[in-house]
Amino acid sequence: MSKVLNVALIQTALVWENPKENRRLLNEKINTVNSGVDLFVLPEMFTSGFTMNPSLVAETMEGETLSWLKEKAKEKNAVMLGSLVITENGNFYNRMVCVEPSGAVTCYDKRHTFTLAGEDKVYTAGTEKVIFNYKGWKICPLVCYDLRFPVWARNVEDYDLLIYVANWPKVRVAAWDALLQARAIENMAYCIGVNRVGLDGNNYEHSGHSVAYDVLGKRLDQIPEDTETIEIVTLEKAAIKKYRDKLNFLNDADAFSLKVQTQ
Repeated sequence: MSKVLNVALIQTALVWENPKENRRLLNEKINTVNSGVDLFVLPEMFTSGFTMNPSLVAETMEGETLSWLKEKAKEKNAVMLGSLVITENGNFYNRMVCVEPSGAVTCYDKRHTFTLAGEDKVYTAGTEKVIFNYKGWKICPLVCYDLRFPVWARNVEDYDLLIYVANWPKVRVAAWDALLQARAIENMAYCIGVNRVGLDGNNYEHSGHSVAYDVLGKRLDQIPEDTETIEIVTLEKAAIKKYRDKLNFLNDADAFSLKVQTQ
């Protein structure tokens, strides 16, 4: 078990519907980071931007992007995490992949597809919440619109770190800021959000606001908005136990069960 987890937040612009060019640019950015990082976080749909044309960019789990992520994870001895468009069994998924140095892959399919943009019409929603363990840290990966639905993120698994990746537009970024901090506080877990910057193919502007919060909602990073940047934050396992033991908030939560309707 690692007492600390060093996480690199990659806030970047994305080239519209061009996986090859996005891999090239991200490869350059990742290569600027020296050793010591345990986990790299890329934005939602990091190979394409938030496209509703999945057939143009979709890959399989044996495709070029997964192969590239496995190479980078091994090279950097770190988890590579972000979402991309995956095709499987005749469906398209906005799939978060968490690729470990060993080559092991954990997948989470975005549960809450963004109806305002018609994502629900072209992508199949996920049905399972996922927690994966790395270096003794329990990590919960979620995607963009999931942020608006706190029940789905409810910390009944005693996870340590909640991660959201997004293409969250500037026009609604105040909600992004407020809800990420709230998720950290209510779940007594570290909460990281990584959002893209720049214009997408539909002329929506994205201002980043990537961030890391501790279990009390204190901001840990100094990431500037509207800027391509990489920042590394250090998370401490002892801080989680300290405040959970002292405050005991999670033990006072309401008991509930969640039914997920499959399609």
